[in-house]
Order: sequence, then structure tokens, then C-alpha cells
Amino acid sequence: MRIIDQIYINGQFITPHGSEMADLINPTSGQLAGQVRLGDAEDTRRAIAAAKAAFPSFSRSTIAQRGVYLQRLHDAVLARADEAAAALMEEYGGTYASSIGRSRYTASMFLDVKRVMEEHAFTRTVGKSRVVLEPVGVVGIITPWNSSAWFVANKLATAIAAGCTLVIKPSELSALQTQILTECLHQAGLPPGVFNIVNGRGDVVGAEISAHPDINKISFTGSTAVGKTIARTAVETMKRVTLELGGKSANLLLDDADFEKAVPVAIQACYMNNGQACIAGTRLLVPAHRLEQVKRLAKAAAEAVVVGDPRDPAVTLGPMVTRKQFERVQHYIRTGIAEGAELLTGGTGQPAGLEQGWFVKPTVFAGVTPDMTIAREEIFGPVLSILTYGTEEEAIAMANDTPYGLQAYVSSTDLARANRVASQLVAGRVHINGMHDDLIAPFGGFKQSGIGREFGPYGLESYLEPKAILGEAAQYA
Repeated sequence: MRIIDQIYINGQFITPHGSEMADLINPTSGQLAGQVRLGDAEDTRRAIAAAKAAFPSFSRSTIAQRGVYLQRLHDAVLARADEAAAALMEEYGGTYASSIGRSRYTASMFLDVKRVMEEHAFTRTVGKSRVVLEPVGVVGIITPWNSSAWFVANKLATAIAAGCTLVIKPSELSALQTQILTECLHQAGLPPGVFNIVNGRGDVVGAEISAHPDINKISFTGSTAVGKTIARTAVETMKRVTLELGGKSANLLLDDADFEKAVPVAIQACYMNNGQACIAGTRLLVPAHRLEQVKRLAKAAAEAVVVGDPRDPAVTLGPMVTRKQFERVQHYIRTGIAEGAELLTGGTGQPAGLEQGWFVKPTVFAGVTPDMTIAREEIFGPVLSILTYGTEEEAIAMANDTPYGLQAYVSSTDLARANRVASQLVAGRVHINGMHDDLIAPFGGFKQSGIGREFGPYGLESYLEPKAILGEAAQYA
């Protein structure tokens, strides 16, 4: 059994002041895999002090110096990508292919950000004045359990590119991933205090980060409910906030779409990351006159999903991360049935032979109406809801009828039509004809899916503050 009993402050691995031990449960077997010792408010304050002390020097580092650091970080993380992927499979239940891919993406993020930084204009002329983009200060980073290392790497890389120092609170459920990543970051040899990592609970470490006056900005990825709490606390000291929150993404199939291709992709878009993804396309909107075809294709695609041990390369759907999350998904499946939705496949309970872990049957509901709970609330599991529409206008209104606005999907053989519809969807990202990757394009949500953007130049700008230099001094660089 693995015991993780250190945190990282001011360039050193240290024993935390906090003494609480949290269990790490393997979601595939349901068995105890390890324990992590959690930091407390005192540990968090020490980490913040270290970041504050490091900021004056690091904020004056050159782009070339920060580029060297980002290259070192990439090299160190890539060298242990396979080990990190194995930890993701063990600790989180990520499938083999997705874990390998995500671990390599975690490394490549540093080079993506390096390129963005090198191309960014940190000094500009606006009107008659010189505008200098300066690092915002000490940044608090709070990340969730679904792909924790990936979120940490993205935020860390961007903050470093801006010249900020950091205090990071990863999910305590991701301690194995965090330990490997921290060892990689340490190997890269950044100045002490530039980044500090404290394992701990959100209501302890996260709360201290949110309230502490020496934190100038918070970047949080997680639930909308927690994001609102962080924002309320942060406003007391006027912290800048970037919040990437929940979603209930619509996947809109127009009547001229290639349904034989689009419906299996819709299953993938819903079940990605074992269904535990804020960007999952969990609402499939289809023309009413094509419903029977969609039901046949969706049922077949869902029943072709291979559920099981994520270490098996053939498996495409692993377990829920915890028993609590498993029970949450079961609750929503029962609710869908109780409210009158048609259960096409899946349902309550675990798949046969997988009773030891927290596995959910790949589930598809048809006959879902916009007012049903499963059509409105984020389930965070492999549960797809099929809704029908009559006209294109009705489909767009239905897609936008949600408090969320993180992501959306549109399928059509007419690209001009698809783009016209996409322009009317209230979402931070819209994918046309499939699922696409672009870690330079901005990522974030409208409405209750968050505030601000991450990735690329838009993400970098959120770690910078513009200072205007007016008058005669403005002519001097």
C-alpha cells in the first residue's frame, strides 16, 4: 500500500503540519490502494508565503528564461508519461488509451504554452500610451479529480509563462498522479517558491487559498456550486478568478447529418472519460421523424462499448471514480426511469462480472423531455438523453435551454448550415461534425459554466494585468 506523506513548499518535499490521512481507493477493485496525508491551513499559509517571496524575482524573469523552464518541465513530465498513465488507470479508472494520450498531452502542454508566450505581445501601443502586460501576482490553482495532472499542468504552464508564482491544491483523490507530477516538476529545477503543491481538502486548503489576501488570482476547475463559493470568497479581496465549471452540453444532429457516423460519435462524446467530463455531450437532440433510426443506432453503439478493467487496451469505459459518484449516477438513472423516460439500454446496477468496482452500465434514454431531471442536471456518468425537435429553430432554442454553456456539438453535411447553427449556440466551444482538439483555442463557458477562458493567448491574458504608461515616459521601452 502506497503512503504519500509529503507536500511541496519552497522547492522542498516536506512533511505537512496537517495530520489527517485520506484513503485512496482503486475504483476498479474497490480496494484500498494507499493513503495520503493532507495539508491544513497552516501548510497553505506557508506555501502562500513561499510563493509571495519568490514573486518579485520571478516576475522580472525574461521570456527566454521562462521558455527554458517550460522546456525543462516538458522534458521531465514526458520522461515519466507512462508511469503517470499507469497511476491514472489505477487511481481514477481512466481507460488505457485515454490515460496514455492524456499523460502525453500533459507534457506537450508546456510546449504549447511556450510557443504562445513567445508569440505574445507583452508590450503594446494603445492610442498615445504604452501598455505593459504584467503578471497578476501569486496565483491559487484548484483542480478536480477527473484528469488532475492535466489540469495542473495547463494552469501551471500558463502562470509561469506570465511570470506568476503559484500555490496548487490538486484533488486529494489524485494523490498518486500528483506525486509523480510533483517529482517531475521538482526535477525541472525551477527557483524555490515558484510553485508549491499542498494536498488537502477543498474546505480546508481550498478555503484558505480563496480567502488569503496574498493570493491575487484563482484558477479553478470543478463544479458550478463550488465555483460560486470560491467566487463569493474571492471578491472580499478582489481576486481575479478564472472558473471552468459544469456543463450539460447539447449535441445537435440536423436532419441532413450522416446519422450512421454521427450517432456513434455522439455515444463517444457522452461517454468520454467514463462519462466524467464537463464537456460531455449528454443531450442528443434529433429530428422527431428520425427518432427510430437514432434509437437503433444509439442502442447498438452503447452496447458495443466495452466496460471493464481500464488496464485492458480493449476497454473503452472504466469505473466511476468513487462509490459516492457511482451512487450519484445510479440516482439519476432511477430518476430518469421514474420520470417516464424510455430506457433503451443500460440501467441501474453494475455490469455482470464487475460487481467489485464502481462500474456503471452504458445507459441511453429516449423519450426525454426538456423538463426532466436527466435533461437539466449534470450527471457526470455514462448516461445519454435523447430529445426530439421539429424545426431547426426549435432545436437551437432547446440546445440553449440550460443554465450551462460550456460546449456544444453540431452535425450536418451542409457546412454552411452547420456553421450558421453553431453561431447561434450559447457555448464557449462548438464542435462541428465530430470531436476536435485545439489546445491553443480558448476554452471556457458562458452562463453558469464559468468565468474567463483558458488555453492559448486568451488563457495567458487572464494571468496578466495591463498597465498603461502615459505621457512622455511612454516613448521609452
